This record gives sequence, C-alpha cells and structure tokens, in this order.
Amino acid sequence: MSSALLSLEHLVIDIPGRADGMALDFALLPGQCWGLLGPNGAGKTTLLHTLAGLRRARAGQVLLDGVGLHSLPRRRIAQRLGLVFQDHYDGFPSTVLETALIGRHPFLHAWNMETAEDHDLAWRALAQMDLEDLARRQVQTLSGGERQRLALATLLTQDPPLWLLDEPTNHLDLHHQVAVLDLVRSEVASERRGAVLALHDLNLAVTYCTHLVLMYPDGGMCWGRTEEIFHLQALERLFQQKLELLDTREGPWVRPVPGSRGGLDAG
Repeated sequence: MSSALLSLEHLVIDIPGRADGMALDFALLPGQCWGLLGPNGAGKTTLLHTLAGLRRARAGQVLLDGVGLHSLPRRRIAQRLGLVFQDHYDGFPSTVLETALIGRHPFLHAWNMETAEDHDLAWRALAQMDLEDLARRQVQTLSGGERQRLALATLLTQDPPLWLLDEPTNHLDLHHQVAVLDLVRSEVASERRGAVLALHDLNLAVTYCTHLVLMYPDGGMCWGRTEEIFHLQALERLFQQKLELLDTREGPWVRPVPGSRGGLDAG
C-alpha cells in the first residue's frame, strides 16, 4: 500500500464559538480525492486551512508525509502541498504569466530567478487552463472565472503531490467546471497525487470524489468511501433538504424536491 500523503490523527478543527466537534481520523493516499460536503458554516474552509497549516487545530494533529505539519518549515510544506483559495486578492500588479510563476517560489533560493524549466511549467499550466493567450495580460483585468483558472494554473506550476482546493469550480462556467474536475481526476488517478476538495454540488462530488467527508453544523462528521457515504438519509440530514436520488447509467444523481425545505420526515 502507498504511504499516506496526509494523515489526520484525532483532529478537531477550531471554530470560534462552537463546542468541540468530532475528531477526524483518516489517511489520504496517492490516487484518492476526498470531497468535503456541508452547508455554509460547517467548517469546510477552516478544515482546509488547518490541513495547510494556516490555522491551528483545537486538538490532534496533521501529518504531512508522516511528519507533524507544525514541525516542518513552511518552504518544505509549500513544496509538498498547494492550496487554492475560494477567493483571490491581488496585492500588486502582475501579469498572468508572472502570477503562475509564483508556484515555483518554494523551489527557488533567495534572489534566484526562475529557470527556463520553470517557465516551461508555467506555460504548460496556462495552456491546460485555456489561459495561454492571456499570459501578458494584467491579472486585475481578468474575470472571476479567469482568475480562478489562473489560481489552478499556479497550482499546476507549483506541482505539489497534495492539492487542497476550496470550491475549485467557484466562478466557472459549466464547461470549465468539468474541465477542471476532469483535470483533478486525471492527476489523482495517476497516483502521483491526492486531493481534498470543498464542494457544494452533490453531483460533482459523487462523480469526481473517491471519498467524502460530511460536515454538519453542530460539529458532527462522517467519512469514508463515496459509495458508502453518499446515501439519501445522510445527505438530507446534512442539508436539511428533501432530496430525490436517481439512478443513471453514470451513477447516482441527486435533485432537490421543490418546496420541501425544512420538511423532512421524523426518523
């Protein structure tokens, strides 16, 4: 069996004003894509930031390649994991290409410039995200969807084995949503990488994720392989919404029952 890229040991995330939630215990292996599902405020972004070492856990620990995350230097962490935020803020003017090249900074020593190989990685990443023709554009002129694709291109340029993605389909049209998640699935399926994705779309989650974590607002959680976790009762409780589960040739498909919000049957 492959060594875990990431391990969670009795991990309790820290959400101010909320009592301790359930402790998470699982290992993420190369070839796995874990989806985080839950309503707003359940802690999906907090969990991703904790896994990236940007927030302290209330209890437990995160291991990166078997080593405690907070005992590793930030440079080493940045070489091994990449985080795509839900929203993006540009602190200074830069072109699309210059922004993608930020992904190589964890591998550069002080005052070193990017190499020809670094530039090749960035150009390939921009091409994968349909941004090659915009390479000389200023980032501030991009649309929200283009900016999201640039964040993913920067991650591709960084080329870490572990991807943490907070709503990676945010701002994207349907074509680019599918293209991005196809790319994630392809990269993960190669067993070079693993990924954790916070998603709102149940159907994208069941289509692209090998494993799921259901995160409830009260701190409760359940997790496991997608086929074990993705069932109607658990999803209805998660979103407080009556749902209908359809069987298709491509697998299960979920749609809401109109007018049924808050109308779940007891038991």
